[in-house]
Amino acid sequence: MNTMKYKGYDARIEYDDDDGIFFGQIAGIRDGISFHAETVADLRAAFQEAVDDYVETCAKIGKSPQRPYSGNLMLRVDPAIHAKAVSAAAIAGMSLNQWGAKVLAEAVESVD
Repeated sequence: MNTMKYKGYDARIEYDDDDGIFFGQIAGIRDGISFHAETVADLRAAFQEAVDDYVETCAKIGKSPQRPYSGNLMLRVDPAIHAKAVSAAAIAGMSLNQWGAKVLAEAVESVD
């Protein structure tokens, strides 16, 4: 997956062959912020400008900019999976929260 990172924000990058442009959208926030350019260097600059403009605009209107992730995660899983996860955490000598954070970290490292 093609991504860019800037000031704690991530953007997903795609290419539109019909228009011959790269375009991106900031991921993980509800406010729709997109940008585009014809070269990767210009796209990076457009992304950074979009983030900076978003943060500045939020400050001007008295709104807190949305942050991509708070660190709090709530999952709904089958009760049998929940029970097995609690057991696996106990066997590892961890709380369910510690074990879940470790398992998720390992999973996302394999994707990066």
